[in-house]
Amino acid sequence: MEFGKRLKELRLEKGVYQKEVAEAIGVTKGAYGNYENGHREPEYAILVKLCKYFKVSADYLLGLED
Repeated sequence: MEFGKRLKELRLEKGVYQKEVAEAIGVTKGAYGNYENGHREPEYAILVKLCKYFKVSADYLLGLED
């Protein structure tokens, strides 16, 4: 599964808006939206914050494991 799709799936499962995730990880809503849409990839530090926020491994988020 593509990174952005997995990211969106996790957000919807958690029942939160893009703005909430963006604020929690310290990026703008637009930047976060670009991650979900596949227009941008997060820097390492943001990837770590996303993993902690969604309580998943980087391998899962990157689609290396299910």
